Amino acid sequence: MNYRQFGRTGWQVSEIGYGMWGLAGWTGSEREQVEHALERSVELGCNFFDTAWAYGDGLSEQILNGLIQRHAGKRLYAATKIPPKNRIWPSRRGFSIDDVFPADYIVEYTERSLKNLGIETIDLQQFHVWEDEWADRDEWKEAIQKLTQDGKVRAWGVSVNRWEPDNCLQTLRTGLIDAVQVIYNIFDQNPEDSLFPLCRELNIGVIARVPFDEGTLTGTFTKETTFPASDWRSTYFVPENLNASVDHADALRPLLRDGMTMPEMALRFILSNPDVATTIPGMRQIRNVEANMATSDGSGLPTELLTELKKHRWDRTPTEWSQ
Repeated sequence: MNYRQFGRTGWQVSEIGYGMWGLAGWTGSEREQVEHALERSVELGCNFFDTAWAYGDGLSEQILNGLIQRHAGKRLYAATKIPPKNRIWPSRRGFSIDDVFPADYIVEYTERSLKNLGIETIDLQQFHVWEDEWADRDEWKEAIQKLTQDGKVRAWGVSVNRWEPDNCLQTLRTGLIDAVQVIYNIFDQNPEDSLFPLCRELNIGVIARVPFDEGTLTGTFTKETTFPASDWRSTYFVPENLNASVDHADALRPLLRDGMTMPEMALRFILSNPDVATTIPGMRQIRNVEANMATSDGSGLPTELLTELKKHRWDRTPTEWSQ
């Protein structure tokens, strides 16, 4: 495993982190499976774990609690998120921060996450949605500064809405934000335009989420793929999106080198960008953990392949189904 500096925090984090979304509603066997997967990730050097209160109403945080306790002698970084008070993902233009992240609510959910995680200080507390028009409001600034001064949080971050990487630039310039979590992958390259240069300038840690474009970059979807009604992807991969996503993924197949899988190429594309501190694929099975962690070997993609992949940028704008 290779490690990268996480912005101005100075932390050395594994460049392949662990995305802990979707850890609720499992059977006992599935819970056991993910416990084994988490253990294997630590064995392979993963030390950055991204969760959120909203992932199972605290269940994912509690699972991370167990992992941290079992590895008390290792430095595992816990990153979590405050859910929007109005429970609407993503945020929308015109939403008032008073309805989404009032100051007392920021404190309340930080305390809840601390209890779930079983720790005294959260390494990275993030706002699960964000609107840049909130950048000048003092209430959230005062709340996070007080939590930091009280030793409850080490660093603060924002998780920006799907396909809106510039919807945080003014907020980053406040100097109070240490990290930004953004969708970045072979298709979604637009963070390179404005967000990444500003993060370089301000020394802000970048977390690249959705490395596989919700699954299409694994190369396993077809235009006949369906999802259970309980799976949020059943409303995300509407025919308009599924058909286009499969077409875009299929167009990448001729670029695969001998022995390289689509997921490997997707992760190596992200790791080839030094602006990214860590990327956080979701993993439930040991075989996925081992395959994903293996891409952290210091070998990025060849320049000529990166050049070709740059041509597959797919600029999209938020829709009703993009959530």
